Amino acid sequence: MSTLSLQHLSKHWGPTAAVDDASFEAASGSFVVLLGPSGCGKSTTLRMIAGLDTPTSGRILIDGRDVTRLPPAKRRISMVFQSYALFPHLSVRENILFGVKVRREPKAHRAARLERVSELLGLSALLERKPSQLSGGQQQRVALGRAIIAETPVCLMDEPLSNLDAKLRQEMRREIRALQRKLGMTMVYVTHDQTEAMSMADQVVLLEGGRIVQDAPPAELYARPATVFAARFIGTPPMNVLPLGLVDSGGGAGLLVGIRPEHVRLARGGRLHAIVQSVEYFGADTIVTCTLPGASRNGDTIAARVPGQLSIAAGERVWLDWDDDAQHFFDADTGRRRDGVPVPALSHPRSVPS
Repeated sequence: MSTLSLQHLSKHWGPTAAVDDASFEAASGSFVVLLGPSGCGKSTTLRMIAGLDTPTSGRILIDGRDVTRLPPAKRRISMVFQSYALFPHLSVRENILFGVKVRREPKAHRAARLERVSELLGLSALLERKPSQLSGGQQQRVALGRAIIAETPVCLMDEPLSNLDAKLRQEMRREIRALQRKLGMTMVYVTHDQTEAMSMADQVVLLEGGRIVQDAPPAELYARPATVFAARFIGTPPMNVLPLGLVDSGGGAGLLVGIRPEHVRLARGGRLHAIVQSVEYFGADTIVTCTLPGASRNGDTIAARVPGQLSIAAGERVWLDWDDDAQHFFDADTGRRRDGVPVPALSHPRSVPS
């Protein structure tokens, strides 16, 4: 059963479409991430689900009930904002219970629910403190507690970790995911951070320019990107995407070839000869970026991600190789994935002029 269903949802600001004909389903108890760069429409989509923005067209269903025109209070959703939105003059206890009191839920149940939530989030010893007396991670937990205590079927999160440092973000990712699984709630989470999306989600909805580019589990998004945008947005460093003719003298016109950097290897002989442009050592691996013969654009470089540290320097000439099944093909005009293209293995080496 789908807890949440978006059907052809659009939001226009004058002539500009912030969200354009977006449709997706979130299964009950799933963790769905809306992913994309700034301005792609992910936060606007979340605000429409929450009832904070009104759609121009389309429908929103929660547990099969059409809530498109209902006010936020009648949608049975909870939300965690990027800014945490805690009341500075209220204690942790009062912040967590605020929504429960506003909704005038029975007092008899409040104490038990507060105890359960505070224990889940490790806040039991902090209930009398004010937000200013808490760390960033503790404030985030209070915001989570306020959402969880509402016991709604859908919880919305709008970039909740963006104000935290890298180490704390990593810890909170694990905590939020574990909490979501334990409670069995349906969570819709907005982020521009692909690491958050890939490590937390059951389902990733990738947006570009207000439209859904791909809706898939993280593994499928990585292994079979639907467009050049998806291929380049997911993965660090991003997928190498080049005109097919640049890496294969017999390559088909109008096609692009994509190879992920971890699938490119430095070899004594291979299908492509190139010049090292830069070498970046990260401890566990090294990113080697190379320029290609015949490149007509500044962006026509290819990166290899190789294990460990390499004794190699900018300006050196190297051979690059990869397996045929590591190749992805895209239409050069539309950017869409092309499967089943009768393109021969890239076996025509291109050499660097001496």
